[in-house]
Amino acid sequence: MKRLLFPMTALLVCGTALAAPSTKTTKGIIQIGDFKRPEAAVQLLGETENHFIPAGKEASLWVFKDGVLTASPKWDSVVTPTPYRDFQMHLEFNVNEVADAKNPEDNGNSGVYIQQRYELQILNSFGISAENFKESYCASLYKIKKPDQLVCKKAGEWQTYDIVFRSARFEGNTKTENARITVYHNGALVHDDFEIPKKTGAGQKEGPEAGLIKLQGHHNPVSFRNIWIQELILEESP
Repeated sequence: MKRLLFPMTALLVCGTALAAPSTKTTKGIIQIGDFKRPEAAVQLLGETENHFIPAGKEASLWVFKDGVLTASPKWDSVVTPTPYRDFQMHLEFNVNEVADAKNPEDNGNSGVYIQQRYELQILNSFGISAENFKESYCASLYKIKKPDQLVCKKAGEWQTYDIVFRSARFEGNTKTENARITVYHNGALVHDDFEIPKKTGAGQKEGPEAGLIKLQGHHNPVSFRNIWIQELILEESP
C-alpha cells in the first residue's frame, strides 16, 4: 500500500503506516504520562499471541506461556516477521538475577535491536550508582550513550520501554541523516530525540532499507510481555 502523509491525529489502520506527525524528529510523539496503546497498533506479543519468529535457521528455544515470552538459555534470538522504518513501540521486560556473575553483562542480559542495527540494552542494573554506570548497562544505547536518568527496577519486577524511532535517511548508499530515538524507561525520559551516529556493537550495517526488530538471546532467561508497535512516517510536510 502506498505510504501517505497524514496529520498528527491520524491512526494506523490495518497495520499500514498512516500515523504521521509532520516532523523529522522523535520529539512529542509520546507525552509524559500517556503511554496508552493506540487502538490500531499491531500487537506483536500479547496474552494469547506471539508473532516473533527465530532469527536464524534453527528452531527457537524461546518459550511462550500465559502471555510471557522467555528467552532461550542459549545464544538464539527472535525477530519480528515484518521490517519497520519509523515507529512507536512499547515493550515490557523482566530480567533475571545471576548472583555469581563475574561480568556484570552476564547478569540479566538481553536487548532490543532496532532494525537489527541499534541495541537498546537490557540488563540487571538495579542499584548501580551513576558514577559506576556504563554505556553497556540497562537502557543504554549499547556503548554509545548512557540513559539520562537511572530508573532500573530489581530483577523479578516488570519494566517498560516506550520507544519512538526515526530511521536513518539515505540518498543511494550515502547516509544523509542519522537515526533518531526517544526512549522512556519505566515512564522516565532517558533518551530525548538522540541522534544515533552509527550501528551499535554486533548490529547489522546501516542502510536505507527498513529492518526487523530483534529480541536478543544472551544465555539469560529474560522475559517479555505486552509488545506492540505502530508504524509512523516522520517527515516534514512538503
